[in-house]
Amino acid sequence: MATRSNIAMKTKEGKIVSVYCHWDGYVANNGKILLENYADISKIEALVALGSISSLGEQIGEVQDFNDRDTQKDEWTLFYSRDRGEELSIQEYDDIPSWIADMEEYAYLWNGSEWLVNDHGAKGANGYPIFDLLSTLVPMEVAAMEARIAASQN
Repeated sequence: MATRSNIAMKTKEGKIVSVYCHWDGYVANNGKILLENYADISKIEALVALGSISSLGEQIGEVQDFNDRDTQKDEWTLFYSRDRGEELSIQEYDDIPSWIADMEEYAYLWNGSEWLVNDHGAKGANGYPIFDLLSTLVPMEVAAMEARIAASQN
């Protein structure tokens, strides 16, 4: 079962440019990958420019055969347009609330200096989306996931 997410960046004009990501959108995976590998604006822009993603990798990588798992590189991002030949899909929103209203399970936002995450459309009492810093949340989520794995092996 997929854990879907959206990966977005805020432009200089204040718009939100977003792409869908199908697999492993939870913080301990996609959040960790974004935090550790996509902190340079040119790399983030290049990631978003290639459109919707099947699975996020540590690198953007090069063209690969979408239908042949044996030839795919795990560290490369697998794109629907570049690697499967589908139409390029990138969404643009005027503001954060309209983006969150149209999002998946996890919404990752590069705000110009750091990664933020919204979990399942969470909103505060004022109705505005609530975000957590990935730099704070990733270590906790990774530790929790490792503890669940260890407990299941005992």
